[in-house]
Amino acid sequence: MESKIKVLIADDHPLFRQGIKQILELEKDITVVAQASNGSEAVLMAREYKPDVILMDINMPGTGGLQAINDIRTEKINSRIIVLTIHEDREYLIKTLQMGAEGYVLKDAEPSVLLDAIRSVHQGQSYIQPNMTKELVKEFNRLTSQDKEKYGENRLTTREREVLKLIAEGMINKEIATKLYISEKTVKNHVSNIFRKLNVSDRTQAAIYALKHNI
Repeated sequence: MESKIKVLIADDHPLFRQGIKQILELEKDITVVAQASNGSEAVLMAREYKPDVILMDINMPGTGGLQAINDIRTEKINSRIIVLTIHEDREYLIKTLQMGAEGYVLKDAEPSVLLDAIRSVHQGQSYIQPNMTKELVKEFNRLTSQDKEKYGENRLTTREREVLKLIAEGMINKEIATKLYISEKTVKNHVSNIFRKLNVSDRTQAAIYALKHNI
């Protein structure tokens, strides 16, 4: 029998924490191991309970979520972090990803979205709530237009950079082939090379990697 995904909930509202706990523990593969009411508690409990996934609010009294993410990453605590917040701002999305969070979900999301996020990040993937990905694409396009030369750090060819940009815009391989006047097989080869060079396994991770490293 596989072990359950251990989750830590960090939020300053007890009723919200309890509601999330009840939702999660209806699932056979998830268990809530601890709850924290601020960032300092979240760091302490992350050390003690070693959760697989931490659900982290941003705005909490005292030490907030951003500082907690920084402390957890500085201490190299091996927990995956999902930001669970009311903030739809691109700035928060980008900042938390750059700080080392693996997921971003809004508090008004459907329970199924949060469950997908927990399972995805636990499996080593990144997860951005679908309606937030447009903000990711905006930032991706801003950074790439600002400083395209930085792509050289990842040894991407000019064509691979073009393909990566179209991936970030949500295009599938067939659409990319049409856009660039190349075969779909050639696109698949480029995508494989991009994933290998960036050490990622899916399209969302590729875009997030580019953002985190200001490529």
